Amino acid sequence: MPQPPAEFRAQTAQSATERAIPVQRLRAQPGTPGESGAAEESDDPGEPGRAGRRGAGRGTGEGRDVLLDPESRADGFQGYRARLPWERRFGWLLLGSDAAACVVAAGVAYLVRFGGLVEFDLKPVSATPYVVMSVVLPVIWVLSMFLGRAYESRFLGGGSEEFRRVLNAAAHLTAVVAVLSYATKAELARAYVLIAFPAALLLTVLGRCAARGYLHRMRRGGRGLHRVLVVGAGDSAASLVRLARRDPTAGWSVVGVVLDRSPGRHSQDYSDRGGFDLLGVPIVGTSESLHTAIRATRATTVAISPQMDGETLRRVLWMLEGSDVDVLVSSALTDVTGPRISIRPVAGLPLLHIEEPELTGARRAIKGLFDRSVAATILLLCAPLFVTLALAVRLTSRGPAIFRQVRVGQGGDHFTMYKFRSMYVDAEARKAELESRNERAEGLLFKMRDDPRITRVGKFLRKWSLDELPQLLNIVNGSMSLVGPRPPLPAEVARYEDDVHRRLMVKPGLTGLWQISGRSDLEWDESVRLDLRYVQNWSLPLDFYILWRTMFAVLRREGAY
Repeated sequence: MPQPPAEFRAQTAQSATERAIPVQRLRAQPGTPGESGAAEESDDPGEPGRAGRRGAGRGTGEGRDVLLDPESRADGFQGYRARLPWERRFGWLLLGSDAAACVVAAGVAYLVRFGGLVEFDLKPVSATPYVVMSVVLPVIWVLSMFLGRAYESRFLGGGSEEFRRVLNAAAHLTAVVAVLSYATKAELARAYVLIAFPAALLLTVLGRCAARGYLHRMRRGGRGLHRVLVVGAGDSAASLVRLARRDPTAGWSVVGVVLDRSPGRHSQDYSDRGGFDLLGVPIVGTSESLHTAIRATRATTVAISPQMDGETLRRVLWMLEGSDVDVLVSSALTDVTGPRISIRPVAGLPLLHIEEPELTGARRAIKGLFDRSVAATILLLCAPLFVTLALAVRLTSRGPAIFRQVRVGQGGDHFTMYKFRSMYVDAEARKAELESRNERAEGLLFKMRDDPRITRVGKFLRKWSLDELPQLLNIVNGSMSLVGPRPPLPAEVARYEDDVHRRLMVKPGLTGLWQISGRSDLEWDESVRLDLRYVQNWSLPLDFYILWRTMFAVLRREGAY
């Protein structure tokens, strides 16, 4: 779980009187030590991926005046700069990785074309242009990534936007080289170009995947985090705090909560509000004292709940200009992402347009064809492995090698799901006596880490998710998909609430968001939320992403029991 910084934790760990940050103290006081506008301690002026904004605002202001006058800037906030040293180092890491990828790709293309590895009918008159190209290409490659804004910090560490920008930059560079080559009649062998550019793109993407994995490991260890100040009240602020704790790889360390209420209701009547906390995160003031709350917590990101009115939000943005503090505004929508959301301006007001989820049509047909083709191919290639595992199950415990169970599929239709048997044949009869040891008693599932009904071979199969492989037969016959919600039991479906039935709008999957997010370690509500999120946001790129992440989830063996 992301934690507040050490110095702030030390401050809040003192006595209740000392750790309280009264709202009056959070107001800008002219001449207060530490509020003179000096720049924060750390680091260089140039953070990688940041826009290099200048100007600290003008004038002075106290209390809520900072929100009422766009020209005024509290003395306590002048000169403040959000500093994230790890962003700069990570930016240089990505730049070096991209350059190295292009160097390797250019070298491979040169060796293939001129090293005699492959015989070509046409021999270039001179290799000099290709040597020059191999030297210049990495520089041009990195420059194109920079111009394509593939190094901006907001795109790094999560989501697909980073890779989309890499792909766009590579496509634009390829087009420019092709046009210039044609216009100048340059003698560039097509084989060299067809090897160098795709190889550079592939190696760049692989390098960035490795860098992202390194960043995620750092964040799980409490490093490489954004210091987030949440602005909101009640459930809206609490939901943002829970969101930060749910996924440590997002890199949010919530260092404080600022209450978003009408002036006077807290700043005057409840001056000791700063001594309270929300879900363990200290409340450090109200929106009238946001500038001092940012400086006190050394926040680098402000996350604002959707309840803040537009006028106040606009003035907050004015106040933060030139501070390099990122501003994120939470949407009232939950679990609606990707291509379903677009901005539609109406009379100068930017509105979110939400597309309906695409549950039928050509893309669904392509998904079905892809699922069956991949499943059939794996079944043919892995036939010897299937026979070996079936013999291991059959010879080490009494009963059949394949376990059959009725599950509920798309539209509520029942089908027989296949798995390698991992439990003793009397497992269902012994379930009642183990009910008190159920670790998922809050939901509809029965899960135990050390279930005595699991066989010795079954533990191995579950550890590496090999017991799921026979479900490829279900994919071939059309009752399941490679990616989808978890296939539920009829008893579970009978106890579903109305909204949960949306899980049945698509075929259940061999893997899914639940598989790459913790599997059996997930709470029931969280697994339902992930399944509903998949149904709402299904797309082929999302399926490919889940399949890619599934490989690493299987290797980590998290939640596999």
